[in-house]
Amino acid sequence: MKRLILFTALIVSLFSSAQNITVDSQTYTAQELIENILIDSDCIENVIVTNIVGGDFGGSDQSYGYFDATGTTFPFESGIVLSTGRLLNVPGPNTSLSDDDATNWVGDNDLENALAETGTINATILEFEFTSVATQVSFNYIFASEEYQENNSNTCLFSDLFGFLIRPASSQGAYENIALVPNTNTPVKVTTVTPGVPGDCPPTNETYFGSFNGADAPINFNGQTDVLTATANIIPNETYHVKLVIADEHNFRYDSAVFLEASSFELSSDLGPNLLIETSNALCEGETLELNATQEGQNIYNWYKDNVLVETQSGNCFNCGKYTISEAGTYNVEVTLDNGCLSYGEIVIEYATLPIGFDSVLIECDLNQDGITTYNLFDAAINLTNGNQDNNVSAFFLSESDASLNIDAITSPEAFQNSTPFQTVYARLINDANCYAIAELELQTSNNIIEIPNLEKCDGIVIDGMATFNLNDITTSIQDQIPTDAFATFYESEIDAILENNPLPTTYTNSVIDSQTIYVKVNSNSQCYSISTVNLNVLYTPILEEDETVFYCINEGQVPLTIYGGVLNDLPNNYYYEWLFNGVITDIDTLFYDVTEPGVYTVVVTDPNGCSSSRTITVSQSQIGSIESVDIEGIAPNNTISISISGTGDYEVSLDDPDGLYYDDNLVFSNVSQGFHTIYIKDKNGCGITEETISVLGFPKFFTPNGDDDNPVWKAFGSEQQFQLISSIEIYNRYGKLISQQVTSLDGWDGTFKGNEVPSDDYWYIANFVDGSTYTGHFALKR
Repeated sequence: MKRLILFTALIVSLFSSAQNITVDSQTYTAQELIENILIDSDCIENVIVTNIVGGDFGGSDQSYGYFDATGTTFPFESGIVLSTGRLLNVPGPNTSLSDDDATNWVGDNDLENALAETGTINATILEFEFTSVATQVSFNYIFASEEYQENNSNTCLFSDLFGFLIRPASSQGAYENIALVPNTNTPVKVTTVTPGVPGDCPPTNETYFGSFNGADAPINFNGQTDVLTATANIIPNETYHVKLVIADEHNFRYDSAVFLEASSFELSSDLGPNLLIETSNALCEGETLELNATQEGQNIYNWYKDNVLVETQSGNCFNCGKYTISEAGTYNVEVTLDNGCLSYGEIVIEYATLPIGFDSVLIECDLNQDGITTYNLFDAAINLTNGNQDNNVSAFFLSESDASLNIDAITSPEAFQNSTPFQTVYARLINDANCYAIAELELQTSNNIIEIPNLEKCDGIVIDGMATFNLNDITTSIQDQIPTDAFATFYESEIDAILENNPLPTTYTNSVIDSQTIYVKVNSNSQCYSISTVNLNVLYTPILEEDETVFYCINEGQVPLTIYGGVLNDLPNNYYYEWLFNGVITDIDTLFYDVTEPGVYTVVVTDPNGCSSSRTITVSQSQIGSIESVDIEGIAPNNTISISISGTGDYEVSLDDPDGLYYDDNLVFSNVSQGFHTIYIKDKNGCGITEETISVLGFPKFFTPNGDDDNPVWKAFGSEQQFQLISSIEIYNRYGKLISQQVTSLDGWDGTFKGNEVPSDDYWYIANFVDGSTYTGHFALKR
C-alpha cells in the first residue's frame, strides 16, 4: 500500500512540474484581488479599489485576474496578473503569440507622464487606496513580455510600458513610479532590463533579467525579469492612492504582463540597496556598515544574519533599530511595531578584497639636470599595480592623508612638475568595488646623456629646404649608447617628449626649413633613460636646368655639338660631373660634353656635400634639306608649284624670302608670277638653309618696240627646258589675220608684218605645245 502511495505521489509530482500556471477572472472581485490576494494584511487598512480598466473581449474573459502557479517552475506560487491581452492567453506553454486587441481599449496619460513616453493603448488598470502605520511598503513583481526575443534586434528597440504609480490620496500632483531598476531611477522595461543582443545592443541591467522562455515555460511569454521589489516611502497613517497600470506602446502587437506576488504587499523597512561585488558597490575589507531600521514607537527589532537570530533590541534601548555589520551575509530585520504589526527588511552584503599597491619609482629625463622636470604620473601605473588589470590608479596626491581622504587630488597628473628633487607623491588605487589602497611614488630624474650625430638628408627634386628623414636611422646610430631593451621615440618639443604627446612618425618631413632640432626620448624598463636633441639638416642640392631635347646636325663636315651640365645660380666648377650616354658612363669631371651622335645623355652633378642632381639631354639627329624635285603645273599666273624635299630634318619653305619672314610648312605654291624665282628650304632644327632657282613659264601682257632696249620684242618667259615644250606660237591681229608664226620660243616678234611696223593695238596669240595642248591669250603693242 505504501509503495502505491509513493508511486502515485511521484507521478503527481512529475505531472505538476510540467504544469502551467492557471488563471481565473471570475472568482475574485477587484476588491478581493487587491485586499485579500495582494495585501492580505491587517496592518494595511482602509483598502478600497477605486477604478478598474481592462479589455472588453465580449465575454467573461478579462485582461487581469488571479493566477495560481502551484507546482510549476514559476517563481511566485500565486498572485495577481495584469496583461495587455486576454487573461486566457497568459498561461503556458509558450507556443503561441499573445497578440490581442479589443474595441475602444485606450492607453493611460498618467503612465505616459510618469515614464515620459507617448502613444499607449490597451491599458489595464487597477487603482486602490490604503493607509498604514509603517513608513514604507513594498511588494514583489515580475515583468514578462512577448517583446523579449532572443537574438533578435527588436529586443533592443521596442517595449510595452508599465508602472506602479503612487501619491497621497489628497494630492492631485504627479505620481511617483516605484517600478524601477534597483538603485536607479530607470523604469523597468524590455529595453532597460536585458541581456542584450550580440551585434545590436549591449547588456543593460542584466543582473535583473530572469530568462528567455522556451516552449515548456509555464507562462506564454518569450521572456521575463527576475523577481523585483517595488518600494514606496510613505507617511504613517496617511491615505495613499496606488495605480497599477500596464499598456501596449504605439500598437497592440506583442503583449506584456506583470505578475504581483500574493501577500507581498507588506510593511517594509528599508535597509538600503544590496551591496554586491557584481554591481560594484560591495563593502571593502575592514569596513563596517550601520543598518538602520528605526521606526517611531516602542518597537522590537530582531536582527538575523543568514537566517540566524543575532540580536534582539527592545523599543526603549539607546540604539534600537540599528545594527553594525562587519562581515558578508544576508541580513534581515523583523520589526514588531507597538500595534503588533510586523515590518520586514533585508539586505545582502558582500565584501571585496582591497587592491594591493606597490611603492614605485618614476624616472623622467631632465635636460638641464636641475632635478626638476615634468612627469606623466600615470606612466607609473603598471608598476604601482604590478600589472594587475583589476586595479586602477584613480588619482595622485601630495600627501598620504589627502590620498586616504580622496581630497585635493593633483589636478594635472599627466603634466606634473615636481617642486623638489626626489619628491614623493601618493597614488590612490581602486578596484571594481571602489576599494582603495595607497602607494608611494618617488619622482627621480635621469642624467644619462647621449651624443647623437646630425641626421642629414639631401634636398628633394623641389629645392625648398624640406626633406623626408628616416628617424630609425637615429636609433641605429645610438645603439652602442643605450641599453639593449631600450627604444627611442621622437618629438618636436621637450614637453611633448616628457609627456610622450604627439610622437613623430619614423618617416618624417621637417617642419622648419633647412635645419630643425627634434627631441629623442629613450625609454628603458618603462622609464625614461635619456632625452637628447638631434639636428635634422637638409643639405644643399645643385640646381640644374630642366631636361631638354637638342639636335645634332649630320651635315657633311659638321662639328661636334657641345652640351652643358646646366648648373643654375652657382659656379659650375664647384661640382663633380659624371656623363652617361644611353646609361653608360662615358666621361667624368667635365663641365660640358661634345656630342657626335644622337642618343640620351645624362649628367649627374654632385655637390662636395655628396648631394646630387641630374638632368637628361636627349640628342636627336637632323640635317640640311635638299630639293628632290619641283613640279610646275600651268602658265603664270594660273599655276601650281609642288616641291619635294629629302632629308631627316623638319623643314619649312620660303619663296624668294631668304630672311625667313614668310617660311611655311606648306610645300605647294599657287599663282606664282612668270619668271625666275628662288626656293629656300630651312631645317627647323637649325641645320641650315638650301636654295634653288626655278623659272615659271609665262607670256608678257605687252611690249614696246619703240627703239629703246626695254621690251623690244614679245616672246615667252621661261627656261630653255620649258621652251622645249612649245612647238610654235601664232600671233593674230584683232581681225584674225595671222601676223607672225614662231617655230621656237627663243624667237621673239618685233612688231612688224612683212617688214612693216604694225600699229599699236591688241594682238592675240596661240601657243601650241608638243603634247597637243594649246594656250591662248592676248597682249598689247605700244609704240
